[in-house]
Amino acid sequence: MLDVTDTPPRSLWAATAPQAPDLPELDGPREADLAVVGGGFTGLATAHFAQELGLKPVVIEAMEPGWGASGRNNGQVIPTLTRVEPDALVARFGGERGERMVALIRDSAQDLFDLVRKHGIACEASQAGWIQPAHSPGRTRISAARAEQWGRRGAPVELLDKKRVAEMLGSEAYHGGWMNRSGGSINPLALARGMAGALQRLGVPVFARSPATAIKRAGDRWRVETARGSVTASRVVLATAAYSDDLWPGLKRTIVPALAWQAATAPLGDNVRATVLPGRQAVSDTHGDLRFFRYDDQGRLVSGGALLMPINRAERMRAEVAGRLGAIFPQLDGVQVDFVWNGYLAMTPDYTPRLHQLADGVFSWIGCNGRGVALAIPIGRELAKAAAGARADDLAWPLTAPAPIPLHGLVARFSRPAMLWLYRRRDAREVA
Repeated sequence: MLDVTDTPPRSLWAATAPQAPDLPELDGPREADLAVVGGGFTGLATAHFAQELGLKPVVIEAMEPGWGASGRNNGQVIPTLTRVEPDALVARFGGERGERMVALIRDSAQDLFDLVRKHGIACEASQAGWIQPAHSPGRTRISAARAEQWGRRGAPVELLDKKRVAEMLGSEAYHGGWMNRSGGSINPLALARGMAGALQRLGVPVFARSPATAIKRAGDRWRVETARGSVTASRVVLATAAYSDDLWPGLKRTIVPALAWQAATAPLGDNVRATVLPGRQAVSDTHGDLRFFRYDDQGRLVSGGALLMPINRAERMRAEVAGRLGAIFPQLDGVQVDFVWNGYLAMTPDYTPRLHQLADGVFSWIGCNGRGVALAIPIGRELAKAAAGARADDLAWPLTAPAPIPLHGLVARFSRPAMLWLYRRRDAREVA
């Protein structure tokens, strides 16, 4: 079980996001059509779309909106899955269902930016595009395949040669790549707080500091209990992702929580920013041990990574990020790193997210594999449809029963370090 009282080092987002809305704790019994457990992107989006469908939702958050993965990530808005390609989704799930899944992913970044604009959310939203540069000559074949498959389905993509990537990034470190113009970046904590504030203005109750302690049948309805109150509703959505506990038995064993580190440099000068990522796109490359970076509104380059050994991690990540950025951008050699923080993301064995029906009227979305920022918005729409009574066949993503990972405790403890070690070996061979 993840300890929800654990507080990460102060993040850049906590230092720069607008103040959180003043939210009450749940005190006493409440009635609703839909109880949403979790105040991250998915939970807040679900409540938003449920309200549009005429339902009366209530959101219950254990800490504050965006406290978990939604407020701790890098803030890149990426309209793809991590590893699974469009053709593979269609082959696995069938033509009609697979293409609906692909379309949801394709439009996910646009859905997020449209929501931000609709509610006027101040979250440093920048739809400058997302670039995935290829770190080795062999990886340019992956770039070509991804650009072709997404382009065939109407995504605003472009295949980039080595010269074009060098111009766009200000670096000679890559061999080509591709980009999707609908992507970009946001301050994720500001987005979560802004979404919660928008729900308040719409009259949707959002309760903070109210951890759900139990979900029980209440006749033909469900009762979500907290220490001081309860919400009784016809439908329940669990939007707890990597921070899932034992509230619903077995759910947390369907994913592997992976600790991801983020870091931000000191603000870079105008002369440096003119030569490093001058178009301000979001970037994450083809390394298995990922290199990623984007700017915030103060001119900081926001990056991060992963660590094998749990020793002096914050300082090691500070040095790791500075070294990687200096290797990609020689003009950043010795750059100062001001912020380092971390948070968990939810991984699945096949890198594919899950939309679960846990029981009659109880739904969950889990396992975004590092792509939850964009995906959470349209998935919230699908969860709202499910709560409103849509048939499973009418949803864009298939509803499945949860399948706990065998030997979950061992897998959760050792798989991430093992995979990171393997990624680094493969990355080194490919570069060579």
